[in-house]
Amino acid sequence: MLDEIKKDAAQRMSKSVASLKHELTKIRTGRAHTSLLDHISVDYYGSQTPLKQVSNVGVEDARTLIITPWEKNMVSVIEKAIMNSDLGLNPATAGTVIRVPLPPLTEERRKDMIRVVRNEAEGGRIAIRNVRRDAISDLKELLKEKEIGEDDEHRAEDEIQTITDKYIAEIDQVLAEKEAELLEI
Repeated sequence: MLDEIKKDAAQRMSKSVASLKHELTKIRTGRAHTSLLDHISVDYYGSQTPLKQVSNVGVEDARTLIITPWEKNMVSVIEKAIMNSDLGLNPATAGTVIRVPLPPLTEERRKDMIRVVRNEAEGGRIAIRNVRRDAISDLKELLKEKEIGEDDEHRAEDEIQTITDKYIAEIDQVLAEKEAELLEI
């Protein structure tokens, strides 16, 4: 019973860390990488379809993404979707190839991005603390039902706190890496 609670808490905490990592890939650092466009969807014959399912997305050089749609009529649709996204990018079309130059980040924009990244990390920490709270309330419930003793409950609480500390440290590590990436010129 106690092991199930601890295992469930650890799984949920690792999912919170994975979710944070996924969210941080969307925040651009000035270097071109294909995951930057992962959340963009285009209208493909009446349904919203992820960009990478209707085209080939690649990196041309350090500051340019290159998109090759599989169908010629998708060029303007993809271009419009990129312009309407929250990324602030201006694609340039040359025939059937779309190039997306990434402008260099200004110092002010870097600080804004760091603020956003820290906010995302705090959201991850809160999610992990919520998992800890749920696990501890499950332990209190077991104690109330007399299924475990007080010693077992205290020991399990300490172990859950250790797990929590481990995942919070992992989030801090991810945050430090992303901040260093953003500050790189």
